[in-house]
Amino acid sequence: MGNKGEALRQRVIAAAGELFYQQGYENTSFRDIASAVGISRGNFYYHFKSKDDILHAVIDTRIAGIKATLAEWDKKFTDPGQRLHHYVDILLHNQDNITSYGCPVGSLCTELAKYDHSILTDANKMFVVFRDWLVAQLKLIGVNNNTHRIAMHLISRVQGIAMVTNAFDDKLFLQQEVKQLKQWLDDEILKPSH
Repeated sequence: MGNKGEALRQRVIAAAGELFYQQGYENTSFRDIASAVGISRGNFYYHFKSKDDILHAVIDTRIAGIKATLAEWDKKFTDPGQRLHHYVDILLHNQDNITSYGCPVGSLCTELAKYDHSILTDANKMFVVFRDWLVAQLKLIGVNNNTHRIAMHLISRVQGIAMVTNAFDDKLFLQQEVKQLKQWLDDEILKPSH
């Protein structure tokens, strides 16, 4: 596939990712995606044979994006404690979208779980990338016990904040919870000697 074909493929993936996030996977049609990109359905089928093919591409793109973001944080912040704080701060950086649509990772996984979709295992890999990175940060600050459980706790707190913020359309709640979660990190994880 030439550069032009690959560029179009990436536009389709980006448009599908946004539509899946804003409308949900089940509520997004081929027509919606083709219309968002401005291509015919025939041209669309050249790149993707099914909606599940697009979903796989969206998930792969999101995983690559998550890995790139985490690698950028690893370079930008020398202190793993700063990295953990920055992880929590993604709620603040994305609060407008979270208020409107929830978390893109959590909402997609939740929707796929409702339908017992075969791609759910692949979608859950987005959380695995975050979990493994969080475990690595915890180990770097000297936490040697329960790192997996603490990482999962952090993920669940962030997801819960996103879900409740979306349900109640309440940015103030998000901001207060981020502050409390960072305080918990400082008091319970970063301050104690391990």
